[in-house]
Amino acid sequence: MITTLKAIEIIAVVAVVTFFTRGAPFVFFSGKNGVAKIVRYLGNVLPSAIITALIVFCVKDVTFTESPYGAPYLAAIAITALLHILFKKTLVSILGGTVAFMLLSRVIFA
Repeated sequence: MITTLKAIEIIAVVAVVTFFTRGAPFVFFSGKNGVAKIVRYLGNVLPSAIITALIVFCVKDVTFTESPYGAPYLAAIAITALLHILFKKTLVSILGGTVAFMLLSRVIFA
């Protein structure tokens, strides 16, 4: 069992590490040169790459040869993309896509 002192020590270490990781970019990139080219490049490329990897991971086990032929997955991906194109808000896209998938898979294609 963790004692109160041990819990306080753990919380303190986690707080310091969290503070450092949140503040480090401001310290490292606040100079005259600004943000390095590679960091700007990664900032532009990684979001799309991560979303693509998540989509592939989510549909890798879907059987498109049996009913419902992956329809809930494909429809939810399309709805998520449409929401993001229309509103350009990540939270709206994530919540809308999740709700769409749950309704499609649990109610409509159940």
